[in-house]
Amino acid sequence: MFVRTYGTLYMQNSEVFQDLFTELKRYYTGGNVNLEEMLNDFWARLLERMFQLINPQYHFTEDYLECVSKYTDQLKPFGDVPRKLKVQVTRAFIAARTFVQGLTVGREVANRVSKVSPTPGCIRALMKMLYCPYCRGLPTVKPCNNYCLNVMKGCLANQADLDTEWNLFIDAMLLVAERLEGPFNIESVMDPIDVKISEAIMNMQENSMQVSAKVFQGCGQPKPAPALRSSRSVPENFNTRFRPYNPEERPTTAAGTSLDRLVTDIKEKLKLSKKFWSTFPYTICKDERVTAGPLNEEDCWNGHTKARYLPEIMNDGLTNQINNPEVDVDITRPDTFIRQQIMALRVMTNKLKNAYNGNDVNFQDTSDETSGSGSGSGCTDDICPTEFDFITTEAPPVDSDRREVEASAAQPGRSLQMLIIIFISLILQRQWR
Repeated sequence: MFVRTYGTLYMQNSEVFQDLFTELKRYYTGGNVNLEEMLNDFWARLLERMFQLINPQYHFTEDYLECVSKYTDQLKPFGDVPRKLKVQVTRAFIAARTFVQGLTVGREVANRVSKVSPTPGCIRALMKMLYCPYCRGLPTVKPCNNYCLNVMKGCLANQADLDTEWNLFIDAMLLVAERLEGPFNIESVMDPIDVKISEAIMNMQENSMQVSAKVFQGCGQPKPAPALRSSRSVPENFNTRFRPYNPEERPTTAAGTSLDRLVTDIKEKLKLSKKFWSTFPYTICKDERVTAGPLNEEDCWNGHTKARYLPEIMNDGLTNQINNPEVDVDITRPDTFIRQQIMALRVMTNKLKNAYNGNDVNFQDTSDETSGSGSGSGCTDDICPTEFDFITTEAPPVDSDRREVEASAAQPGRSLQMLIIIFISLILQRQWR
């Protein structure tokens, strides 16, 4: 559009616009870019270029052009376009980048938790549930549903403690998704950005004489150019405006789906993932490949024989497993690795809440190794959450006692890990695609 409208004039100054879009892309992909400063710099540079074009009869030094750029806020040569565009761009890019980062953090948390090794007590309980029926001559009898639930609640006690923070994280993701569907829609902001920049240029053209007079008054009278290139104050190329913007011409993604529909689809999948960790034992135990099912309470393996399972089902979470009849759980030693994932979710939730309110958030700059404060649009130390490293966390090493138990009963341990990996993979692949 710029080439079609401004032709050679745009080509000669294209780096100003290319730098703008390069920096926006770098911000979106996690770069250390201050959106507000970057946009201010763009308008200052554009004013310098425009001022030379509307005053071709003068020669301007670098110092003089620097003086010109200082008048950007005072003279408002581009009208109200820079202020409006700054608000729209910052809040849209903040919401979009944070939302994408949230999807990444959710996926990484799930993947890391799926690699946590089972405890010795869990391995013993799994061996009893999955293999003791064979020793009792009952190879076709599957575990009772409630029996399976107590085993899995004991084995996944620490994972269940993710649920509260996970649900808050999902709620925050849904809030930001609503922003992306409404006033923070990055697609509706970026589609007409060239039209809005053109409008700003036209404002500058229409007020060129007043702007020039005030600049000359403040910065001094510039020296005449060595040879007068033209008697016109404004090139004829500037007389052409962009054609009216048609919302129906909004481009679609590579998959042929608009951003609105993509966000709506993600929202539905996010809603399905709520209470994922607390319902995980139920998801496993209702599978007919694992248990006899909830409707077959008499002809099932209860841990001792083929009969009904009588103990009550434990509640969710680590502290509620103190009286678990099937799994020995030390409730005084929470899994530190899973606690790290809870913290990762908590930090991401805070960032999502900031993004929902239009406040910028800091992310690790993956584009280079330089340090900085990130981009800013109203984010202060009191508002912005503390940084958390989402990259270097790994599954904790298995201690010597656990290694010894796993060596003696490796098959049940692998069975639990396979169950977790299978179910997480099936569910999360559908939800994070």
